[in-house]
Amino acid sequence: MKIAFLTAGGIAPCLSASIGSLINEYRSRDASAEFIGYLHGYKGLLTGNSISFPEESLQNADALLSFGGSPIGNSRVKLTNVDDCIQKGFISVGENPVEAAAGQLVKDGVDILHTIGGDDTNTMAAEIVKAADSVTVVGLPKTVDNDVYPIHQTLGAATAAEQSAVFFENIANENTTSSRHLIIHEVMGRNCGWLTAASAQKYREKLSKRIFLPELLISRDRWDVDAVYIPELEIDFEAEYTRLKNRMNEKDSINIFLSEGAGTETIVSEMEAAGQEVIRDAFGHVALDTIQPGKWFAGQLKDKLDADKVLVQKSGYFARSAAPSEEDLALIEQSASLAAESALAENSGVIGMDEDKDNALRLIEFDRIKGGKPFDTKQGWFQKMLKEIGQII
Repeated sequence: MKIAFLTAGGIAPCLSASIGSLINEYRSRDASAEFIGYLHGYKGLLTGNSISFPEESLQNADALLSFGGSPIGNSRVKLTNVDDCIQKGFISVGENPVEAAAGQLVKDGVDILHTIGGDDTNTMAAEIVKAADSVTVVGLPKTVDNDVYPIHQTLGAATAAEQSAVFFENIANENTTSSRHLIIHEVMGRNCGWLTAASAQKYREKLSKRIFLPELLISRDRWDVDAVYIPELEIDFEAEYTRLKNRMNEKDSINIFLSEGAGTETIVSEMEAAGQEVIRDAFGHVALDTIQPGKWFAGQLKDKLDADKVLVQKSGYFARSAAPSEEDLALIEQSASLAAESALAENSGVIGMDEDKDNALRLIEFDRIKGGKPFDTKQGWFQKMLKEIGQII
């Protein structure tokens, strides 16, 4: 039996641990199983670039549970974007990327392929299943944004929220470096409404366990969150300008948790109206690092709040590169067990907590996997947090 791994998209706190857990699951069933990894995602599959897992690595697979990143590398490649695959030299003119990927799996003698990635990674896997019916493909859902239909909680999301909160625990201390200080915590992700909200919630939970000295400049309100801006929540900017200006006058600082995807349409419209180029990736997504949402929001707010100093800090790389938390590890190991069981039964799909089945962990059909799931802002914990911080909704 030959089992292949492929990790794709951005990294998340689950990739290494997922591979380690899958190895352990298969080894407990068949010690003779052979494992390979395609280097740098679909790029490696298209170019036939793979590595074998030696016995020493297999015996020490538990070590992968404590690492962030991926032991076989990632890349962003869309198999159905033929022109992009040709331009990057992954295939030749006249080749079909999906057929080339399927053909490589057959050539390598792969029986089972595990794709670990987000919605794009796993929808591409669905295309491979159609083209290579001799290969069983079982995906694991990776995304820190927790934005994949119909999955309740994707692997790595819980850790990313926790680590984003840890990141801001340090950044919040910057409020003491200047009077009238505006601090924007920019949370990385196109559809990261959930991650931004969950990060703010976890950060405030940490604050509740700390001792403050309000008789000095170390008061709870100076460290607390003043606003949470996410794509799913309409912002009344005029009302927010007034509210935050009053807050600035009261406590001399403002802390904002900002989703990188918030306000994207407005920023892009402004850029296009000004004749500026908007760069997009192979998936047609706007390259968020080129439009700099945090910088744009800072520009909108600085003068409105009479801020003496503005600081924009992004937690994305810090959070997504972390090793998985205990909560994530538990979900990863449960998912790996079911993934191996499903693959050995020659059933393809994606392992996830199915929201349409009472969040039961099960093999979800590929055709039900879709990205861009919005965060439900009506959830009680989120509404309670907005009320506590005084944000107008």
